[in-house]
Amino acid sequence: MDKPLKTPPPYPIVSVDHALRVATMLQMEGGTTVSRVAERLGVARSTAHRLLAMLVYRDFAVQDENRVYRAGPVLELAAHSQSQVSRLRAAALPHLHRLVDLLDETVNLTVRTGDTARFIASAESGQALRVGSREGMVFPAHRTTAGLLLLAALDDDELADVYSASRYQDRPADRPDLTRLRSELDLIGRNGFAVNQERSERGLVAVGVPVHDRDGAAVAGLSVSMPSVRYDPHDLRPLIATLSGAARALEADLTAGG
Repeated sequence: MDKPLKTPPPYPIVSVDHALRVATMLQMEGGTTVSRVAERLGVARSTAHRLLAMLVYRDFAVQDENRVYRAGPVLELAAHSQSQVSRLRAAALPHLHRLVDLLDETVNLTVRTGDTARFIASAESGQALRVGSREGMVFPAHRTTAGLLLLAALDDDELADVYSASRYQDRPADRPDLTRLRSELDLIGRNGFAVNQERSERGLVAVGVPVHDRDGAAVAGLSVSMPSVRYDPHDLRPLIATLSGAARALEADLTAGG
């Protein structure tokens, strides 16, 4: 088994985590308000205001005349509010929240860029023992549920290009075995879903399905994550059916939205 990634630090600094999550919101969504930040983080408005004020001070954010906070100079690569990722995220959020209501587990939407997978939206379970939000996090694509789903859509030449040896000259140990990976991706492609058992994090199991655009291309992965102690393989089929239904509904919304 591959060595798991992203084990939470033993002494997390909540205020830093909150500030980073707000910066991620600004980068991916294009703008936010004090009340929205307070709601998303589950903090008081005064706390949200202090977080945003510090981000403005450090040029991670700017405030416009309508009191809306937007990405500042440090986040100059932020996606515009009408970007593909932003539209995808906005369309997906209602479906993620409905899935949480149905499954009572944390749900994520993830996209792939090259050999990395980025979580662009998360909706957390309300259970005390739960997988936390992964929004904004970046992992190696071949180590995540959604990343595997999106890599499975590539042909052999495309996969070889993503994992070209020349790109890993300084970190050869990070390059996956392509023969083994191709075999795994072919199985995922035939099944139409992926299961990740502690591949990215210890004690975590994730199950996911792809989300397609109007042309049938896989553009994201929709997944549910749970503590491994709550995963029952006998529930896999109904779990996939529920995720697939949400993915088809999201695809319909994306098509209708143009």
